Amino acid sequence: MSARADAAASLKDTARIEATARGRSGWYAGYLWAFAGWQLVLVPMVVLWHGRTGVLVSTLVNALVVVGLSIVATRQPVVPRGYGGRHLKVIGAWTAAYLLTLTLALTAFPDSVVFAVVAALGCALPAASAAWREGRRTA
Repeated sequence: MSARADAAASLKDTARIEATARGRSGWYAGYLWAFAGWQLVLVPMVVLWHGRTGVLVSTLVNALVVVGLSIVATRQPVVPRGYGGRHLKVIGAWTAAYLLTLTLALTAFPDSVVFAVVAALGCALPAASAAWREGRRTA
């Protein structure tokens, strides 16, 4: 009987550890939501604010945000399973959207507020959709 009790206790401990790890891996969804929200500020700033000052301010503020998010990510005790591959896909999709935005902003829509809004939403979409999926995965 004690072997069954030991096995049951071991399974209970395993379930507790898994639940703790799953709960602590929820930081990644918050990270992605913060990144998506930042795109709603960064993209219009880059698209609409021309000149040296605009480039300098948007570059410095973006660097601060990226460093801050990177510090948050490296200080987490739990990394979600498959994090590396998922994160590379999110950043790859964001890079493609951002480069397309910059190209179109410089060539076809140089001062378009409507384009800036649509482009900001497009650049936020990869991170927001991944954050939504990640939130459902850890819940």
